[in-house]
Amino acid sequence: MRTYREVFAIREFRALFVTQLLTMTSVAMSSLALGAITFDATGSTVLTSLAMFGGPVITVIGSMTVVGFSDAVGPRFALLVMPAAMALAALVQAIPSLPWQLRFVVLAVPFLVNSAVGGSMMRMLTLVVPQGGFVLGRATLNMAVGVMQVLGFGLGGVLLAVLAPTRLFLVSAACSTIAFVVVRLQMTERPATQARSRVLRRTWTVNRQLLGSPVVRPLYLSLWIPNGVIVGCEALFIPFAGSTGGGFLMSATAAGMLLGDIVVGRVLAPRIRERLVEPLRLLLAIPYLAFFLAPSLPLAMVLGFVASAGYSASLILQERLVHTTDQAVKGQVFGLATSGLMLGQALGALLGGAIATWVPVPRTMGLLASLSIVVTLGLTPGLRRSGPAGRGRPDARAGAATPDPADQARSSPG
Repeated sequence: MRTYREVFAIREFRALFVTQLLTMTSVAMSSLALGAITFDATGSTVLTSLAMFGGPVITVIGSMTVVGFSDAVGPRFALLVMPAAMALAALVQAIPSLPWQLRFVVLAVPFLVNSAVGGSMMRMLTLVVPQGGFVLGRATLNMAVGVMQVLGFGLGGVLLAVLAPTRLFLVSAACSTIAFVVVRLQMTERPATQARSRVLRRTWTVNRQLLGSPVVRPLYLSLWIPNGVIVGCEALFIPFAGSTGGGFLMSATAAGMLLGDIVVGRVLAPRIRERLVEPLRLLLAIPYLAFFLAPSLPLAMVLGFVASAGYSASLILQERLVHTTDQAVKGQVFGLATSGLMLGQALGALLGGAIATWVPVPRTMGLLASLSIVVTLGLTPGLRRSGPAGRGRPDARAGAATPDPADQARSSPG
């Protein structure tokens, strides 16, 4: 599978793509609305940041306890539960008199639900595209995320100028409801691959196997840490260039990420992708070393554009997760990957802000880039175990927890 025409010819992939568009629009609207309400109520920049970007931290709880539900329910059911939870939370948030403290409690609900079944999106993707189509399919879904981050936040900003923040929650609820309908009408259910009993114990068991695997652990760490540190650079765009300049920088990096996904997902042959995984991982950080010299805004935009193309290495690493983990726990594999990625980004932004309290912003960005390069180089030897040359090893697959006899009985066909 090498063309967008081929991937969009699959009805269920089209449904996944539309669902991703609607979900990202819903998230953007809710984040802006909650941030505006929190700042008006408290005047606190810290609480406002938590309102807009702190939700992913909540997924850590689910990733440690109930992420196994991604395999214990059908992926279509999971994809229905997620927009339903988002729509209900948005409707509650739309109540004008709701105290801001209670809004934080409501904020946690969809993120907890997502942490339990969020891996089902990638699990469904592996089921609906043919063998060899994962990277193109994943890259195309990434495009939906990138485009709607730009358009969704832009549209939300325009709507905030004419509507009360609580009204944006109604727009968010409408987008989630439409996503629910799309999944309901356009997708076919697949059977669960794990029993629903003993989810907590199985989650811990599979997590230990995945994180203890010398093949899978470097993949996870490479997805989480270097990328999260560079997000710390991006979190300093506004302090570096002001509100308008920061917006230009965000647009430039979004465009670079989009171009990287197109080239890696659509243009490059698999063998070439594999050869470029290490250069792309380094590309993500090296251009930010120039920020030690406090570049002008136009040059900074070019540097951010070039660097963000390196995010496309994540597509190759995720494809390796497909090859090196068991199909029976694919939902948990990607649920854990997503939770760790979001946590890494949140911690990277926090680290960048903390360092910039004591160090000039341009120098902070250069230091973060240096840290990302060091971590990338340190993880490179471990990543070779998951490459094509290492897949014939006896320990090349991970995550297939040995089920209890009772679980086998419940999950066996018929």
